[in-house]
Amino acid sequence: MCGAAIAEDDVGLPLGRIGGAGCHDPTLGECNPGLLLVFVLVSKPFIAARIEERFNRFVERVLRRMGWVDTVIGYRGYAHRGRVRILCRVVLQPADMTTAVGLVTERLLARRGFRNFLSAPIGHGEVRVTVGGIIRSVRADRGGYVDVALADIDLPAGEAEAEFVTAGSKPVRAPITVVAPEVTMGLVSDIDDTVISTSLPRPLIAAWNSFVVHENARQAVPGMAEMYAEMLHDHDGAPTVYVSTGAWNTAGFLTRFLQHYGFPSGPLLLTDWGPTQAGWWRSGPAHKRACLQRLAEDFPGIRWVLVGDDGQHDPALYGDFASQHPDKVRAIALRELTPTEQVLAHGSPTAYVDAARADHSPVPVVKGPDGFRIWATLSRVLDQRQR
Repeated sequence: MCGAAIAEDDVGLPLGRIGGAGCHDPTLGECNPGLLLVFVLVSKPFIAARIEERFNRFVERVLRRMGWVDTVIGYRGYAHRGRVRILCRVVLQPADMTTAVGLVTERLLARRGFRNFLSAPIGHGEVRVTVGGIIRSVRADRGGYVDVALADIDLPAGEAEAEFVTAGSKPVRAPITVVAPEVTMGLVSDIDDTVISTSLPRPLIAAWNSFVVHENARQAVPGMAEMYAEMLHDHDGAPTVYVSTGAWNTAGFLTRFLQHYGFPSGPLLLTDWGPTQAGWWRSGPAHKRACLQRLAEDFPGIRWVLVGDDGQHDPALYGDFASQHPDKVRAIALRELTPTEQVLAHGSPTAYVDAARADHSPVPVVKGPDGFRIWATLSRVLDQRQR
């Protein structure tokens, strides 16, 4: 909330317990007014997050009066050893247009990505999820996102589906990558400047990904799709997970791009821009670090090949992760950006300041300007580490 008043449902403490006479609780003992006030302040979400949530609630009420409808956007999840990670978002979007012109416009909006931005989140909405014939109810966060692990759901290895529906939406389905218990190899890949040649300053990438004429107009980094195919050829069922600091709004474009250029299918672990519970903006490195840690926990028997670029934080993040979990990483592969790409990535024609940190990790580090030259060395490294 934005004001100075603190209600009971904000932190679970009534106003009468904050300082002053009679500040005593038989279960807590004597209360220190100063410490209690500090507890209240730090327990509350960051002010920007509270402003955003209030604004979203206001927008939701207005759009519902305008006839906008509940919509669930499903994203590919993954499953392993009886646990299923499901990913979706609950939003309000304009009702389907039924005229001839409207249908053409609808397809254009959906194809180009504009429609993903013509939406408003439904915070804390309830979603019914059906996976493998089992129905569970989950709740979205304040931004409308659902990222939940469901336990005790055994699925056969390969591809499965999850169905999502709310009280006011149509059912939608999203694929699930089901990884067999015996799989020991996996691939984690960055996206921008690793598989997609962006040629744009980083702040413009997300907008370009969403509003560019077509995914065919974007160029894949040469040799990367071929490298991934070769890497996974002898590892049937090995998962590929794409970890990026890009916004979830670009998931549709990224999925089509990867499919068009022959990259292996796999879950996208993206992020949401805007304020968090603790600050004005989300941290891209913190997001990637958390994703790597989560993958290590969700796939305890898999050793990953980590693929990124030397334009920003990948070398440091991958190197630190490998140092902390040497048994979880087979190798690190870094695409070396051109001087022009380096300038666009971080403003300097040379590699990012942290680019050398991966060199001190306990696992092999392979570098090259494209997938062909990286694979020429990485293939030998992986062969040696399998012996």
